[in-house]
Amino acid sequence: MVDDGVPADLRDFILKSIDSVGQLEALLLLRADPGKTWDVAQLARRLYVNETEAAAIFAQLTEQSFAVAADGSYRYNLAGNKAAIIDRLAEAYARQLIPITNLIHAKTRGIRAFADAFKIKRDK
Repeated sequence: MVDDGVPADLRDFILKSIDSVGQLEALLLLRADPGKTWDVAQLARRLYVNETEAAAIFAQLTEQSFAVAADGSYRYNLAGNKAAIIDRLAEAYARQLIPITNLIHAKTRGIRAFADAFKIKRDK
C-alpha cells in the first residue's frame, strides 16, 4: 500500500479493529469523555445515522471491549488494554483524516469485493 503517513501499528489496528468511519467516530466520542454514558438515540443523532446503525456500532465496540454496556447506555472502557493506541489514533485522525478514512474505505471495498466473488449469478 502507498505510504500515506499513517504509522504501521495504527494501520494494523485500523485494519484489524475498525470496520467503518462511524465505528471510529463513535469510539473517539466515547474516548473524549470517558465518564459520559451514551444511548443509541444520542449516538445516532451525533453521527447522523439511524438508530439501527448506532446500535450495531455499539454492539461492535462492546464486543471488542472498547465500550461497556449497562442499562441501555454505553461508555468508554477505561480498563481496556488498547487505550494507548486509541489515544494515538485520536491524535492521528485529527491530523490525517483523509488517509485514515481512505484506509477504512479501502478495507470495506476489499471485503465487499471478496463477498461478491461468491455470489451466484443467474442468467436472465
